[in-house]
Amino acid sequence: MKLKAIVILLALFSAFALAQPAIEVATQDSTAIQEAASAGIYTQIIDWYNDNLNYGTITLLMAVESSFIPFPSELVVPPAAYKALQPGSDLSIVLIVLFASMGALIGAFINYFLAKFLGRPIVYKFADSRLGHFLLIDTQKVEKAENYFRDHGAISTFVGRLITVIRQLISIPAGLSNMKLFPFTLYTFLGATIWNCVLAVLGYLAHGQKDIIEKYNSELAIALLAFGALFIGYMVWSAVKPRKKV
Repeated sequence: MKLKAIVILLALFSAFALAQPAIEVATQDSTAIQEAASAGIYTQIIDWYNDNLNYGTITLLMAVESSFIPFPSELVVPPAAYKALQPGSDLSIVLIVLFASMGALIGAFINYFLAKFLGRPIVYKFADSRLGHFLLIDTQKVEKAENYFRDHGAISTFVGRLITVIRQLISIPAGLSNMKLFPFTLYTFLGATIWNCVLAVLGYLAHGQKDIIEKYNSELAIALLAFGALFIGYMVWSAVKPRKKV
């Protein structure tokens, strides 16, 4: 009886020992599947964005970027240029730059005409509001753009398109000073075109690293979305943080 019990125990122990690697493999496979599913969701979002990246959306997003709404142009033109270099793509890099510049001009017109018709007091009041802070605008940034425009004149609407922070806001002092529309349009379009050419070159260079990008596609997708979440979090914090007493 004791021998039978020992045999049964040995059999159970052997069965468990043989099953353990299978359990570990199954656990690892389950974890891998969950990670793949999670990464797949991020990749699907990026793929959806790329699939809907066309001349219309490029124009719209660049109009948003060029207005007072914070949206990085680096997320528009380089991916579009990268897509244009893919086999069978219906996008042209030349047209991408053209439509991106048109979008930038539309966004600049929004800032220009709002500033022109609303006037300095309302513009500065908005810049000092919580909504303005949420959009990453404040009095100091508007003053910086206005001082830059005052120091350099109309040509600043051209040069300013190539300078971070100033790029989105340079249209506001142009509107406040009633700058003539034709030179404003010309300088803005030329400056935006140069900047968009630089961004298109970045997309071209990224395509040269296509193998690396495709290899780490999921990781890059997660990193981009994480950056986006942090950026939105920073916008919210800018709006709700306690204001400094003057």
